[in-house]
Amino acid sequence: MKLEINSASEMQKLGASLAHNAEPHDLLLLNGDLGAGKTTMTQGLGRALKIRRPVKSPTFTIVREYREGTMPLFHMDFYRLENDDLSSIDLNSYLAEPGLVVIEWPQLIMDDLPDEYLQLTIKRVDDSWNSTKRMIEFEAKGDRNQKWLKDTLAEFEK
Repeated sequence: MKLEINSASEMQKLGASLAHNAEPHDLLLLNGDLGAGKTTMTQGLGRALKIRRPVKSPTFTIVREYREGTMPLFHMDFYRLENDDLSSIDLNSYLAEPGLVVIEWPQLIMDDLPDEYLQLTIKRVDDSWNSTKRMIEFEAKGDRNQKWLKDTLAEFEK
């Protein structure tokens, strides 16, 4: 399944729709080149979860925790993970928390992730420097994630 996004505000709206339909222990994987909109989408998630602090890219910190919203949000970015070494991050603890885990660049640690997740791949529609057009491909593994995707898209299209 694919969805075209035409602006940063639409990307944040999709993030909000994901948040409204998320449940504790959900796992969202975000793939896409640098600047594709992964953090923009996560900002929409954070706003919908009533997180007051700015949601920022965790590229240099690897993990940002937001516990003050309606549900905890754990935003991770493994782009700079050294040698695929997860020893500095207790990923299983985050996955066990009753919150939403969002992982950017998950392809670097796929072998360490659960078998069930919702994965989005964000691709630029054109290469102009100021383009906000994106194509998003969805992959839902497991019944829960198929329902999450279905409900999210239904809400987004309203």
